[in-house]
Amino acid sequence: MSSAETIHVDGVWRAAASGAQREVLDPADAKTLAVVSEGGADDTDAAVAAARRAFDGGQGVWPRTPVAERAALLRRVAELLQRDREEIALTESRDTGKTLEEGRTDVDCVTDAFRYFADLVVNEGGGRVVDAGSDTVHSVVVHEPVGVCALITPWNYPLLQASWKIAPALAAGNTFVVKPSEVTPLSTVLLMKLLVEAGLPDGVGNLVTGAGDPVGARLSEHPDVDLVSFTGGLASGTKVMQAAAPTVKKVALELGGKNPNVVFADACATDEDFDTAVDQALNAAFIHSGQVCSAGSRLIVEESVRDRFVAELARRAAKIRLGRGTEDGVECGPLVSAQQLDKTEAYVASALAEGATLCCGGAQPEPDEKRPAGGYFFAPTVLDHCHRAMKVVREETFGPILTVEVFRTEDEAVALANDTEYGLAGAVWTKDAGRARRVAGRLRHGTVWINDFHPYLPQAEWGGFGKSGIGRELGPAGLAEYREAKHIYQNLAPEPVRWFAG
Repeated sequence: MSSAETIHVDGVWRAAASGAQREVLDPADAKTLAVVSEGGADDTDAAVAAARRAFDGGQGVWPRTPVAERAALLRRVAELLQRDREEIALTESRDTGKTLEEGRTDVDCVTDAFRYFADLVVNEGGGRVVDAGSDTVHSVVVHEPVGVCALITPWNYPLLQASWKIAPALAAGNTFVVKPSEVTPLSTVLLMKLLVEAGLPDGVGNLVTGAGDPVGARLSEHPDVDLVSFTGGLASGTKVMQAAAPTVKKVALELGGKNPNVVFADACATDEDFDTAVDQALNAAFIHSGQVCSAGSRLIVEESVRDRFVAELARRAAKIRLGRGTEDGVECGPLVSAQQLDKTEAYVASALAEGATLCCGGAQPEPDEKRPAGGYFFAPTVLDHCHRAMKVVREETFGPILTVEVFRTEDEAVALANDTEYGLAGAVWTKDAGRARRVAGRLRHGTVWINDFHPYLPQAEWGGFGKSGIGRELGPAGLAEYREAKHIYQNLAPEPVRWFAG
């Protein structure tokens, strides 16, 4: 297989039907990192046809494969991920710009996801028995695979997001076509190779590298696709939903967030507490240069500790070591693309024009031995004196920008935290256990952390309220997205009804 044969259809690696290719750029220096196939509508149709045949045609063996065998394949994939951990982490680091250590963490999290869904399905019972109120009726609700699944993943966590979709789809007995972001497709290609090595039957898993239009658009509208799962931006997610509507296919969307990190004064009562809250606020905002759907990009801090907190936060943010993610000592890598760099610069400019105070960052750093010229680097930025009317506070920036808002009362803190179109995640910091539970209960976000930020568990659902999307990934509900419920009602002693006179 040549480096440009990155489309996988019906068990065969191939180039795009058109012969088109795309250069994948290294965000650290804007140089060509790899060349991949630029798939189009024809490639997409071929991949869907293969998945369709593998699901319900003459080769449709995967939905009828025993659950134990499906689970065993997922576990083999998990083992192969750990075998190739360093290679995959390095690929993810170079492609996305994140640090190598973050890449390794991603591989471990992907491994956990495959193992979790393998365990989940193999430990299930034979369906939910329903009491029909009669000894002569056996009634049970069973779950069957949806069918052909279109899995469209984002550029910031390509490997992780692919696993959150592929693992439950396969565990449930579906076939799929995965389309990674054209910006960061390389780790998904590696994952597909591992699936093949693990023994995935031809046609069950298919991969098309290419742009959202036409590949993602065609998948969303395709009449032979039964479900489309999309993770990405709000505008693109809206288009996916509109394209899927005429065929009334199932849709699952994770569309990001504008996530509050609420810090009460009592969480900073001691020097140790203060240090922890500041450190966690840095992690919340600047991991992967803020290119995280759950990034704590809105710091909402109690007024009495605001000045001290922001001053220390800005001091530490200014010392974050930027550079190529594979370099030793680097804490934060570049943004993923020139487009993302331009957007970040525009958000900072608009914030300053609307009255925000720049505490640190706000510009590209000078090149040095760890930051090559031409790379998409942007200094971690803290903006004080922000308010909800500002564009930088309302919109998902997806860059290393942290805005600061203040509150005086608990009610005001909750109101600020919920004053967003999104509702993916949020956090509350306090030593008051009662307050922690009250605020967590009132926050309209799919995940709420108390005295922490960012951890997730494969066994717990992930998803958001409002414009953060519909449906859930991970957990039992994440498996349910890839299933249809069927009620089977069996009359054990049939007899005439005598409804009609005859």
